[in-house]
Formats: sequence, structure tokens, C-alpha cells
Amino acid sequence: MVKAITWRSLATLDTIVIAFFVTGGQWNQALAIGGLEVVTKMIFYFFHERAWNQTKWGKKIGDVPNEKTADRKRRSFAKAATWRILGSLDTFVLAQLFTKNIKHASSIAVIEIFTKPVLYFFHERFWNQLMWGKREFEELKHEKEH
Repeated sequence: MVKAITWRSLATLDTIVIAFFVTGGQWNQALAIGGLEVVTKMIFYFFHERAWNQTKWGKKIGDVPNEKTADRKRRSFAKAATWRILGSLDTFVLAQLFTKNIKHASSIAVIEIFTKPVLYFFHERFWNQLMWGKREFEELKHEKEH
């Protein structure tokens, strides 16, 4: 939960900063785009995941009961690509709604295509360094205590 909140906060801050610069310093527009994006992105992400859960394409499905399923790399790549497309479209529509300027809306959406994956990479690397909240770490810690 904390990881999800930190990612959404970082991603929204990215959108706000980009929108601020693209619109020539219009804080009201930048904050409106970023603020509404928090809600729309969560809704779209929920339905994006539901849609992907309806297809078995790219899943390794075990024959053993209770065995976890795993996504193949091509499925993960396709999910990432479709999410980025949906996310960029969402940003474009919101930016167009608040700026009423197709050049600004397009610029904000296109810049995010480059900034979001970089930020996401570093966000993942940061969280990979932490042991807090990881099941394997917690189990190992519990074993050492007993």
C-alpha cells in the first residue's frame, strides 16, 4: 500500500511539474490536471487490470492446485505498454480539458511517455533496496528471533 501511494504521489508530482512548465507557469491548470489524474488513473488502472485478468495470453499456468501463476515477459511488456498508452491518453484528455490547448495537452502527454518510465525505474530500485514489508525478510527475521 505504501509503495502504491509513493508511486502515485511521485507520478502525480511529475504531471504537475510538467504541466506547470508547459503551460508557462499556470499553477491552477497544473494542479487541476494532477489532482483529477489521481482519481482517473486509479479507476483506469483498476479496469486495466480487470481486462488483463480476463485473458490467459502470456500467462504460465501451473497444473498443480494452489500454484501461483506467473506472467511471461511478453505479457508484462504488453501490460506495461497498454497501461502507458492508457495513462498518456488520460493525461492528454485531462490536459486538453483544463488548458483548452491541444499543443499543451500533447506536449504534457508526450513528455510523460519519457519521464514516467524513468521515474518508475528509480522508484522500483529504491523499493528493491528496502527490506521493510517484504515477506521473505519478515519470515527470516521471525526465524532468527525464535
